[in-house]
Amino acid sequence: MTLPQAHFGSTGHVSSRVIFGAAALGGMSQDRADATIQQVVQAGVNHFDTAARYGDSELRLAPWLALHRSEVFLATKTGERAGDAARAELELSLVRLGVDQIDLIQLHNLVEQDDWEQAHRAGGVVQAMAQARDEGLVRFIGVTGHGTRIPAMHLKSLAEFDYASVLFPHNTTMMANADYRSDVEQLLALCAERQVAAQTIKAIARGRWPEGFDGKRFSWYEPLEDIDAIGRAVRAVLADPQLFLNTTSDARKLSTIFDAAASDLGAPTEEELLADVHAFGITPLFDGRELERI
Repeated sequence: MTLPQAHFGSTGHVSSRVIFGAAALGGMSQDRADATIQQVVQAGVNHFDTAARYGDSELRLAPWLALHRSEVFLATKTGERAGDAARAELELSLVRLGVDQIDLIQLHNLVEQDDWEQAHRAGGVVQAMAQARDEGLVRFIGVTGHGTRIPAMHLKSLAEFDYASVLFPHNTTMMANADYRSDVEQLLALCAERQVAAQTIKAIARGRWPEGFDGKRFSWYEPLEDIDAIGRAVRAVLADPQLFLNTTSDARKLSTIFDAAASDLGAPTEEELLADVHAFGITPLFDGRELERI
């Protein structure tokens, strides 16, 4: 299996274009996490993405990182907006991960205006992470987000600070929103101009869980189950050479995602993607009102 690779913005890292969303490890036993990490590495992934608030994810990564730290680009996140709190969260992540340096620290879901202002003012998280970068605790700083407003907010963030990466939702139903698509296109144009890495999430989302659903949930949204539909959703994202795809927190889908990313089937047609929307009842995760702060 050979996953596609690309330069991750201006970081110098040649990254697998499929990034392991290590939120999947958050509720696992260590044995299960070890097996999952081995599966991910054997598939050719060399970029892990976690967060301080993803349950025990950072702890589950630590044993593997103790022996293989140099083999992966390691990203985590802070949800704090004040500098002191963000520094404390970063230091805790370093301890939990068992590492001396994180490659990419990301400001988690920076979408609300008041949060944005606090993050960028003196004493905010941006200043604190820049200081941590100067001290060698992190190498690069990125910004992430969910919801329909986040591409526009990323444009605002990039106008304020030299972020190395951005992260936002990208799938058929999200991109069918004309305003959202326009914001994404503007964002990607700026990212290309400035060599900012563009990460995507929620590629294989089917929609929110139905009200009253009482089965097992391995992600906060309901993922697609059909193998062919998952493959088309993955290939639709990776058809754009500028985009990186973060895997779902439902680890049961990893092998299907890796197979699709490594296949030579090429991009699905718009007709195929729209047929999947209708056949599987795919709905937008975000509508501009709910679930923006997750």
